Amino acid sequence: MRRLVFVAVLAALFAVPAGTPAHSPANPPKPDAKPAEADKDKVKMDKETKAAVDLALKYLANKQDSDGSWGNTAVTGFVLLAFMANGHVPNQGDHGKVVAAGVRHLLACARDDGYLVGRQGGNMYCHGMATLALTQVYGMTGDEEVKKVTKKAIDLIVKTQNNEGGWRYDPSPTGADISVTIMQVMALRGAKDAGLQVPDKVMSDSIKYINKCYDSRTGGYKYQPYSAGPGYARTAAGVCVLQLCGEYEADSIKKSVEYMERMGEDRAHYWYGHYYAAHALNQVGGEVWEKYYKRMRDMLLASGYQRATGEWYDTRREAAYGPSYQTAIAVLILSVPTHYLPIYQK
Repeated sequence: MRRLVFVAVLAALFAVPAGTPAHSPANPPKPDAKPAEADKDKVKMDKETKAAVDLALKYLANKQDSDGSWGNTAVTGFVLLAFMANGHVPNQGDHGKVVAAGVRHLLACARDDGYLVGRQGGNMYCHGMATLALTQVYGMTGDEEVKKVTKKAIDLIVKTQNNEGGWRYDPSPTGADISVTIMQVMALRGAKDAGLQVPDKVMSDSIKYINKCYDSRTGGYKYQPYSAGPGYARTAAGVCVLQLCGEYEADSIKKSVEYMERMGEDRAHYWYGHYYAAHALNQVGGEVWEKYYKRMRDMLLASGYQRATGEWYDTRREAAYGPSYQTAIAVLILSVPTHYLPIYQK
């Protein structure tokens, strides 16, 4: 059963005295401490993979803009997760100052209503990704300023859920699709794990909407309940969220994993799809996860990776989002075995 990392894992790791919040500022996680789950997972990061990830993080650090961002709030959120997935938190670790600047940027992007889009613009997908990143920062540091902004961002998500249980691109309850919905659910799950208030009904209604997008004939997930056909990326995202929300025994999961194995990938949403697939299949575990990680590791180190710079950039796959986006997701996929990020722990 998936554990709430903030109480069980961090307390055990860092010997927090009984009754002391594991995510308090006085007890931040140590950047060189290895989560207990990393020892249990048969899948490990070998030296070559670790070296590639370390170089990629240096590349991302050098690509940070003067305002602390790497583009819009979604891409900035992905990059911050990549750093945190390797033990770098604000002002701790080799890239602690880089992460701190990125977090400050997200905090500065918050509108009065909690919307995290900033001057570069964005939508609810950007908001959800940025909010997810901040939930992980708060969960790993207990920073009160981060908590304040994160709470307002979560409140906005709660207020804008539509009557179907989902979300669309604008911060208003006017429509829903599985892609934007799943990103909000990820943020809500991260907030709940960090101890922030999330109404149970909001979570249960969102899962009902996601289940409406399930195609029982193929095992895949569709963009909307009445859309034409399922896709790999949406299916990976659906499985990931069901697992994170405790739906481990859902009848759809096995069939969805079989669908993912048949499809292999989603060329149009390659990085987005594998971002979710890596975490979904890690939750499933066993041979499915072991085979997937080996395949992705071999592919990522052979295709699109610039060994001289640490950059991943494949012009054939989601090129419009740029190399920081691709590099961050490649790092997140390869770093799953570290189990640093609370949201993705089992």
